[in-house]
Amino acid sequence: MQQSEILYLFDIDGTLLLSGGAGAQALDQVLERRYGIRGAMASISPAGKTDLLILGEIFARHLDRAPEPGEVTTILAEYVPCLRATLAAATRFRLMPAVVEILDFLAGEPGVHLGVATGNSEGGARAKLEHAGLWHRFALGGYGDDVSDRAVLVERAIERGHRHIGRSIARERIVVIGDTLRDVRAARACGVRAVAVATGSVDRATLENSNADAVFDTLAELPAWHHRELKGR
Repeated sequence: MQQSEILYLFDIDGTLLLSGGAGAQALDQVLERRYGIRGAMASISPAGKTDLLILGEIFARHLDRAPEPGEVTTILAEYVPCLRATLAAATRFRLMPAVVEILDFLAGEPGVHLGVATGNSEGGARAKLEHAGLWHRFALGGYGDDVSDRAVLVERAIERGHRHIGRSIARERIVVIGDTLRDVRAARACGVRAVAVATGSVDRATLENSNADAVFDTLAELPAWHHRELKGR
């Protein structure tokens, strides 16, 4: 019997890579240039949040208002080239352990499709993944400029996955992989599998209490889980 498709949706920051602060630096530069806000990201915890949510928090804290229509689009358009510059200068940018090996493994598995489900805007995600040499690995995604709610973002990625493949994928064969509680909650809200990896800002003990299907120390543990839970099912 032909094996049905599997869709993996990866978070980026803390799961696939660390930008070494390049994202925060780029956003700080744009916000200082446009609004005179210095160190806007210093008081913001970005873990698991979408770019829309982050900008909403910054506006509320520093400008005491919500962004006006089109304002966020303009900010993100300025942010992407600035991000590419801060990435080029970053000295602490790095891939998480076993990322290339795991993506190679999944690329060789029949019926497996790869996407991202990230709080980064699409332009920001592309800048980071291109800097890492990984953008071409992912056929689709849900992004932080789609919506502010991470669960809806994951749903957008799933819809794009269905269109990419040409038919619906069973929810039990869709896996969200991330490093925060927000990743797990978003997956659960969408009725798909959640794998948490303790390579980001959240410790393993906290992730183990998150209702994830599995918790890994690193992505190197994924092939064994994949074969046990999904292969041939």
